[in-house]
Amino acid sequence: MDSDFLQKIYARHWAYEKIPTADEVGDFFTNLMGTLYPEFARKNLTSRKEFDWHVADLQQDLHRMLCFPPNTELEKEQNLSARFWESIPKVYAQLQEDIDAIEAGDPAADSRSEVIRSYPGFVAVAAYRFANVLHKLGVKIIPRMITEFAHSKTGVDIHPGATIGSHFCIDHGTGIVIGETTHIGNHVKLYQGVTLGALSVNKEDASLKRHPTIEDHVVIYAGASILGGQTLVGHHSIVGGNVWLTRSVPPHSKNYYRSEAENG
Repeated sequence: MDSDFLQKIYARHWAYEKIPTADEVGDFFTNLMGTLYPEFARKNLTSRKEFDWHVADLQQDLHRMLCFPPNTELEKEQNLSARFWESIPKVYAQLQEDIDAIEAGDPAADSRSEVIRSYPGFVAVAAYRFANVLHKLGVKIIPRMITEFAHSKTGVDIHPGATIGSHFCIDHGTGIVIGETTHIGNHVKLYQGVTLGALSVNKEDASLKRHPTIEDHVVIYAGASILGGQTLVGHHSIVGGNVWLTRSVPPHSKNYYRSEAENG
């Protein structure tokens, strides 16, 4: 390769502000899940003292990541890591409700432990809920890295800025996209391939509500696309598979894709 080109690339490395790597963030999320759920634990924690040491190490890992730019000053001024840990009991309670919803919503689920251990939807929602706490605290980059780690493992892409209510059920999960300004109510169920997206990708719309609102007790079946910040799906509605929806629909509505066969 040309020496001038290599010098240009090296200059970027030299000037680059170090941030936590994707592996470090992924390990933190995995170890956090293993702390809260023994089904995810990488090792057996055989005594309370060993468990306490493990938690202290995890707390230190987060503090260290938050001391990198661009979060350095925020961590110094606001002690973000301590505020994150204070939120964990509440997030854990939310995840218990999500597990309930997944187990109740999927006839193939034999137990809560099976949901925790093997359901990609649960992993994706857990990553979102932890990342959302950090996002609300004003943490930069790391929340997206957490949800992108889960995205790479599950095929479910949830922006940490989305608003998602209780008892959220993702069935199968692969291919789901939930945009930053999406609002999802309580007891909502999504199947694989659902997109809750924007009608426009113009950069000047970044500060606007670009993604839909899904009210309580809505079921959205595989492959449906619901787009636009003004689009609202009313409570207790059903959106069928492969539906393309860019307008609001009232509560208790049923919206299906109708194919037309041509006789020849």
